[in-house]
Amino acid sequence: MKNYIYQWFQNESVVSNTLAIIVGIITGSAIVLYDHLIENFTDFFFGTVSQYPPYFIILVPAIGGLLVGLVSYMFINSRRCDVEEVIESAALHDGKIRHKYAFLEVLTSLISISSGGSVGKEAPGVLAGSGIGSYIAHILKTNRERSKILIGCGASGGIAAAFNAPLAGVVFVVEVIFGELKTNTFIPIVVAAVFSNLVSNMIFGVMPIEVSYFKLVSPVKELFLYLILGLLAGVVSILLIRSMYLFYDTFHKLPIHPISKPALGGLGVGFIGLFYPQIFGVGYEVIKGVLANEFTIKLMLILLILKIVAFSLTLGSGGSGGSIVPALFTGAMLGGVYGNLVNGMFPDMTAEAGAYALVGMGAVFAGTLHAPLTGMLILFELTRDYHLILPLMFACVISNAIPSSLHLESLYTEGLRRRGLKIRGGQQVDVMKSMLVEDAMVKEVQSVLEDNTVGTLIHMMQSSKHGGFPVLDLNRKLRGIVTLQDLREKVKYGEVNQRISEIMHKNVAVAYPDETLDTVLNRLAKLDIGRLPVVSRDDETELLGLITRSDIINTYNKKIISRSQESEEK
Repeated sequence: MKNYIYQWFQNESVVSNTLAIIVGIITGSAIVLYDHLIENFTDFFFGTVSQYPPYFIILVPAIGGLLVGLVSYMFINSRRCDVEEVIESAALHDGKIRHKYAFLEVLTSLISISSGGSVGKEAPGVLAGSGIGSYIAHILKTNRERSKILIGCGASGGIAAAFNAPLAGVVFVVEVIFGELKTNTFIPIVVAAVFSNLVSNMIFGVMPIEVSYFKLVSPVKELFLYLILGLLAGVVSILLIRSMYLFYDTFHKLPIHPISKPALGGLGVGFIGLFYPQIFGVGYEVIKGVLANEFTIKLMLILLILKIVAFSLTLGSGGSGGSIVPALFTGAMLGGVYGNLVNGMFPDMTAEAGAYALVGMGAVFAGTLHAPLTGMLILFELTRDYHLILPLMFACVISNAIPSSLHLESLYTEGLRRRGLKIRGGQQVDVMKSMLVEDAMVKEVQSVLEDNTVGTLIHMMQSSKHGGFPVLDLNRKLRGIVTLQDLREKVKYGEVNQRISEIMHKNVAVAYPDETLDTVLNRLAKLDIGRLPVVSRDDETELLGLITRSDIINTYNKKIISRSQESEEK
């Protein structure tokens, strides 16, 4: 019997599915805890607002943003961990994510949502689940294939528990995280989604949105109207994506301390919420009201615009949270407005406005995340009704086609693209674009002071292999760069007492540690130079290292050799 049990647990599928069950149960429990914490934190932030003047509500999201900024600056202080990192990890890093930062991001999202941040709770669910899967893989020291499977199990469990939609959780991982379907991956993901849903929804009864049943009145004629809704949803999806990154770029350029940026964004959300509190938080109750046709066209149109702005303010300023529910919220408003209009014009051949709001939810979701199948399934599982599946499928496909043709990246992959990563079908398109400057740069940099003489520089160049050095001031701040070519062109024979500040390049091109090697290599070629100082994005006078052409080529060669060895081992 012992030998039989030992052989049983040596089976690869048995081990993977057993770990998937564990990840699913823990993730489902974490989502339940997360939901209860949101309720308690929301009461904490908004419970005493009635005791103060109405305008005090403006400060609540700002206070939450300040707390998010403090946590991020003190404990994360690097590139934030989000769904993009889960996608990147699955494609490039063998399923390894920074689970510590993933859990901290869950905490900051809890603060953002509870204090009125206009975001959703599904991304924290994905991060919590993926972090749990990654942590278990780390403890057990599993191989890279199983590590990747476990973060997928956590992600599917997070979506399944958050929306009571296990099938959508599975398809979300296949469509968004992995970009491909494999048997050895698919089965554990299904197992994790089932057990996570079992724990959160069937045992604890967590229900995100209760949706009424709708059906087609005129199946043939109405499909044309849903075609138009799909086109409109595609346009709104593009607005949602570009608005968020427009606000992100704007806040990134603001010359203020990083801690205060989420607070400033929260202040903007609070000002909007003073007049339209419906944009605060997740907004499930507002979505229910639209589906029940309780809102006027004017109010829904206003909320459509303001939700995009509030969502962009929250995430763009550095707040934390998900984008799925804001996409559903925006789609509900769009569909509600459209449904009321067509219902008024064609009352005998159209369903009630709530049906169009429901289809609009799925369509904007599909266009924003480039995930039409997940958009169909998440709405189907919410309704458990087959009557609207045809218009839902039709609108989701049409909506996805518009952003895909005009704006190649989804809300998630746009962030990866901006860092030089092109991931398609779960794979990195260009190896060079998967490697960062911080992995190739030299951190111990020889430098000279701007007050040093040319004689000192000549001595350094004679004793060093380098043909150029960063120039610093007395406070060790970057002021420029000086090269052998500067000596040849600007210094006459015998002028060894000339100061380096007189011959150095002051407007120096730089690189950042989170840029890709492909981006930096192109910059070196364009400028026809051999090296770039690496500086902090927050302070371009803070020298972090130096990167040269040879550093890039050597790192690239090592990566190719490493991948070849891994392929041989597999």
